[in-house]
Amino acid sequence: MIEPRAAETLISEHLACLPIESLPVSQCAGAVLRENIYAERDQPPFDRVAMDGVALASSAVAGGRRRFRLQATQAAGEPPTALTSDENCVEVMTGAVLPGGCDAVVPFEQLHSDGGFVAIQETLDIAPWKNVHRRASDRSQGALLLVAGSVLNAPEIAVAASAGMARVRVSSQPAIVVVSTGNELVEPGDPIAPHQIRRSNAYAVVAALRQRGFQRVADDHLQDDAQQLRERLRLHLHTHEVMILSGGVSMGRFDLVPKALEDIGVRCVLHGVSQRPGRPMWYGTTNEGHSVFALPGNPVSTLVCLVRYVIPALYAAMGMPAATRERIALSAPIHWETQMTGFVPVRVLNDDWARPWATPCPTNSSGDFASLAMTDGFVELPPGPADFAKGYVTRLFRW
Repeated sequence: MIEPRAAETLISEHLACLPIESLPVSQCAGAVLRENIYAERDQPPFDRVAMDGVALASSAVAGGRRRFRLQATQAAGEPPTALTSDENCVEVMTGAVLPGGCDAVVPFEQLHSDGGFVAIQETLDIAPWKNVHRRASDRSQGALLLVAGSVLNAPEIAVAASAGMARVRVSSQPAIVVVSTGNELVEPGDPIAPHQIRRSNAYAVVAALRQRGFQRVADDHLQDDAQQLRERLRLHLHTHEVMILSGGVSMGRFDLVPKALEDIGVRCVLHGVSQRPGRPMWYGTTNEGHSVFALPGNPVSTLVCLVRYVIPALYAAMGMPAATRERIALSAPIHWETQMTGFVPVRVLNDDWARPWATPCPTNSSGDFASLAMTDGFVELPPGPADFAKGYVTRLFRW
């Protein structure tokens, strides 16, 4: 068996990048950008009024003038006017172009209006460019605004639109199929016999994918039958870039998944990782560059392997830079006996100083999925036997 970091490396070395598509910017929320975006114009593209009020020449105020004649009104979106005399001022609205000859804006609340004239408070200091958003003070024309690999959330969508991008080149969403295997699995709501269990892993995997923005997700359930596995898995690989299986990858008589995948041309990259839970995890690829993740069927193992390996791999295939590894301190000691890397569920709680701590919530076994409720993720521990004291800092993976 290989160590988890070696497994990460092997997966990354065999991943195929997903194709690029051009989408309307309005449809790109949550997508991964695959091109750099540059400023179309200076930002702002003109000296911009930052407060409702009047625009005037600050030099006139410095010379002692406190009363000005209202020459005109200028709203946002109108071509700029210009002062005809420094004895005048122009009423302006937020977002308007600063009128020519003006270099400052005085807010309405600091003025007194009187029949076509405005008076400025005697104690008010009017410095040049007061309440003016200077041209190019944010970005100059041609400046890099967004780099390829950025996730397009609301702020990034606004930036792309401000750069005049009607369409944006982004990573295509992968078509993913989630496949559970096992004769013992019964759908929620269907009649169930005492010797059967509910099909729950697939629901958890699909939910984890969708909450991270993956929308092209299908699922299927297959019996422990070699012929059916070969036929259906071959079909799914023709129509999906990524297949995620749950169950059938260990060493039992009915663990048929590895052989079925081999029969339909999936090349095994790794099988078995020195970790608990999730030791039997399997990963392979096809000649077309499709990825297959076959995860152990025990519920805790399935979710741990999904979060630890599959989701980071999907992000990488979409061109997203690796996320900063989140680290956290244990709130209580843990003894880890197994001579493999350990994944222990935790709940993240803040102390009185708002510092986060990981409170261990060990499960009874890798089948004890009920214990995962109300946990926030899991921490990774080095191989044992070892004692990890309160305050030990390690990696945190959130569900």
